[in-house]
Amino acid sequence: MANHTVGMEFYLTPFSEAHELQLAHGFLFLLIYLVALVGNLLIIVLVTVDQCLHTPMYFFLKNLSLLDACLVSVTVPNFIVSSLCHRSTISFPGCVSQVLLVIQFAGAELFTLTAMSYDRYVAICHPLHYDVIMNRGVCVRMVAVSWFLGGIFGVLYSAGTFSLSFCGSRKLPQFFCDVPSLLKISCSKSHVTIDVSVVFGVIYALFCVVSIGFSYVCIFKTVTRMPSSQGRSRAFSTCTPHLIVVTTFFVTGVTAYLKPVPESPHPVDFLVSVLYSVMPPSLNPVIYSLRNKDIKASLWKILWKLCLKYYGGKL
Repeated sequence: MANHTVGMEFYLTPFSEAHELQLAHGFLFLLIYLVALVGNLLIIVLVTVDQCLHTPMYFFLKNLSLLDACLVSVTVPNFIVSSLCHRSTISFPGCVSQVLLVIQFAGAELFTLTAMSYDRYVAICHPLHYDVIMNRGVCVRMVAVSWFLGGIFGVLYSAGTFSLSFCGSRKLPQFFCDVPSLLKISCSKSHVTIDVSVVFGVIYALFCVVSIGFSYVCIFKTVTRMPSSQGRSRAFSTCTPHLIVVTTFFVTGVTAYLKPVPESPHPVDFLVSVLYSVMPPSLNPVIYSLRNKDIKASLWKILWKLCLKYYGGKL
């Protein structure tokens, strides 16, 4: 990597040129970021502390929350600082880091969601063999594979993107560094490396989509054959949060990456980017906490213990 390239800066597009609106956006995103971060960290703490939540399903949920906390921390804090300080530049290493980490965490999250669908498939379709199939070793290996694959794609995409030349305008039509925006401003005619990375990424995404779809087809077939309506309701209740999270993740991701990159961003383009980068990490803790009795029971149990410890010490 050439020294002049390392010292290069990219210019990010703010939501508004007005300083007052930039401050408002900065404080709004600070609030959203804190809610997302606290929500995901709370799930991590609850699953770690409560022995009742030491099951494969919650083990994967804890990893999902960790990935969400990391994903939202890659782009949003930089945008908050830029809005509050009226600064719209990002260094070359900072831009590389954003592309690398966003792809890594998003890729790892995709495999984690696939592993969670497989966990539900085994729990509902093969309940008698659940403890044998989904033992701790298998769960740990699945999580390790998710981080490994995410890292591989992060390196592939960032290496492919930043091997290109940026000899013209370095103003990105986006509030953070992403691959489509960087390709838009690149003056390189050939994109062989990034094209190969995209092909591998599409194959990986299709594999995960097909696996999730197969799991839920088998789940729905099994559930519809259950004689008890209570059993069907309970089975669906464990799958509904995961289905909502998967749908949100795919819809926002596909919309963000398949839409054409504009020359000058429209407010709708910023909205799509916000939905993709902020919405899934912010909503996932809400979805799982509102729809999950075990999480709510664990939260109340810990709060009750803290209250007893605090007020008991005062008596």
